[in-house]
Amino acid sequence: MKKWFRHDASAALMFLAPSGIGFALFYFIPFALSFFYSFVDSPVDGHFVGFDNYRELIESDSFRKAAANTFYFTIVSVPVMVVLSLGFALLLNQNMFIRKWLRTAFVIPLVIPVASIVLIWQILLDWNGSLNAWLHYFGVERTDWMKTDAARNVVIIVYLWKNIGYNIILFLAGLQQIPHDYYETAQIEGAGRLRQFGSITLIYLTPTMFFVVLMSIINSFKVFRETYLIAGDYPHESIYMLQHYMNNMFMSLDIQKMTAAATLMVACILIIVLVLFTIERRFRQFME
Repeated sequence: MKKWFRHDASAALMFLAPSGIGFALFYFIPFALSFFYSFVDSPVDGHFVGFDNYRELIESDSFRKAAANTFYFTIVSVPVMVVLSLGFALLLNQNMFIRKWLRTAFVIPLVIPVASIVLIWQILLDWNGSLNAWLHYFGVERTDWMKTDAARNVVIIVYLWKNIGYNIILFLAGLQQIPHDYYETAQIEGAGRLRQFGSITLIYLTPTMFFVVLMSIINSFKVFRETYLIAGDYPHESIYMLQHYMNNMFMSLDIQKMTAAATLMVACILIIVLVLFTIERRFRQFME
């Protein structure tokens, strides 16, 4: 048995080695170096300066603006994403004539390249775009959507449109794992649809709900790609995100501030993940 275990473990390590090496080379080692650079005054022959880079970072108005915009975007878009994706999942879980077509429509944005998505939204939201043409037809003045406060709403809509299909798939998988007998028993006991939703659906969807919230938060930090391609290096102040700040620090070769900002962002994401896992674990213990 011991010989078999050793042989099996060595085979597993051989299969995991390519992925482990790739993860170390392209993720772990670069992040470790960036974490080190955040405590020195220069990436070349630098001297240890402690938390001076972090202190300057927090005192920077542009960083505080980027952090505030990122927090606002996450705190607004994630709940909307969860509610909409759950609602559409409940709808698609019913016997509908066009259910297959709707499922395909929600999944299509996941496989479309980001550049194509940006091109579509630029055509739609440009000064001479389709949306302004329709509004002008009805007597409404044209608006440069990406250069006003409306840019924040545009980015939220693009984020929802791009990522909602993935969450719908997760919720559908969770809904199909709930035994139908529970609903039949609840109907016999006289429970209405709202009571069934609160006492059965939400309870058994809790693990899926936590995972969807976690993935939605992570994806909200990836919206920089769409925002950057639509609005450029320096977009409207309402959509100036942490990734914009780090990208601009990289372009100006201010590696210390860039790495400090990246470390703070990773720390925030890690704290959010740990809090979500703690809440999920305590909820499971409460239900048991």
